[in-house]
Amino acid sequence: MSSPPFQVHETNSGQSFTCRPDQSVLRAMEEQGKRCVPVGCRGGGCGLCKVRVLSGDYQCGRMSCSQVPPEAAQQGLALACQLYPRADLYIESLRQVRSNP
Repeated sequence: MSSPPFQVHETNSGQSFTCRPDQSVLRAMEEQGKRCVPVGCRGGGCGLCKVRVLSGDYQCGRMSCSQVPPEAAQQGLALACQLYPRADLYIESLRQVRSNP
């Protein structure tokens, strides 16, 4: 039996979307057509999708230490492509999403 999805709230844009525990926040955002976090390599290396987790429980996959050093990760910084919710999350994008021309 799978867990119900969690709510992810991005505070800068005011957008919310659902995310399953086995799904990254970035993938869930893209699948639901939201644009509240910039998209980069999707692999944890470029740092474009860096967010601050303001509240909620989560787990992270592998992230580049040059983008999110261990001390920054302990302060709630994470890459949305490697961020997996374990509860409802409130996040803050650290980079502005560019609009298409």
